[in-house]
Amino acid sequence: MSKNLVIIPTYNEKENAENIIRAIFSLKERFHILIIDDGSPDGTADIVKGLISKEFTDSLFILERKGKLGLGTAYITGFKWGIEHKYDYIFEMDADFSHNPNDLPKLLHACTEHGADLAIGSRYCNGISVINWPIGRVIMSYYASTYVRKVLGMRVFDCTAGFKCYARKVLETIDFDNIRMKGYGFQIEMKYNTYKLGFKIKEVPIIFVDRVEGTSKMSSGIFGEAFWGVLAMKFRKIKPRK
Repeated sequence: MSKNLVIIPTYNEKENAENIIRAIFSLKERFHILIIDDGSPDGTADIVKGLISKEFTDSLFILERKGKLGLGTAYITGFKWGIEHKYDYIFEMDADFSHNPNDLPKLLHACTEHGADLAIGSRYCNGISVINWPIGRVIMSYYASTYVRKVLGMRVFDCTAGFKCYARKVLETIDFDNIRMKGYGFQIEMKYNTYKLGFKIKEVPIIFVDRVEGTSKMSSGIFGEAFWGVLAMKFRKIKPRK
């Protein structure tokens, strides 16, 4: 049986934290959870620590950071922790239920049963599968992925997806020191590194539902970073970690 870790970055997710944790632990497949909390002033970390002390001592973990340090650095912190603790498969997932916990086994099976090194929960590999987003945001996200695919030549329909499962060997090979983008462009850069290093990528269709509780962390600056970062990425050499 594989050893699986779900990394969930949080900032002001008190409405969602306990519910998403319980939803993951209710699955038939066994997952551990690592919360990376960036100093949430709303008490998110206290909720998680309460669950650790009372119920989930051996399967729920938290790393607390001071202040908002960026999505990319949160995941890299989690990746390093997951590698150190010898997890076989390491997942990225949002706290707000836009990623359905019931899809976690689908991503895992894409790796364990179908040979993927990176499984992507894809909103766009079977048309557009997004619920409750304004049409302008859907168009921006869809064509952002189209732009990335054309510029980088990467055969991935959902290049900005943040619901993913990595085999540990992928994360052991990627040079985290060479990952430049810190916001949602980080998602593109990690996929591109995986692709250029020769790993097998498989997209798994999901339905993405916009958050009901809490506040979105998206901004126009996120898309600006991704647009210019992709152009720079195209001319950068991707080398494995030494």
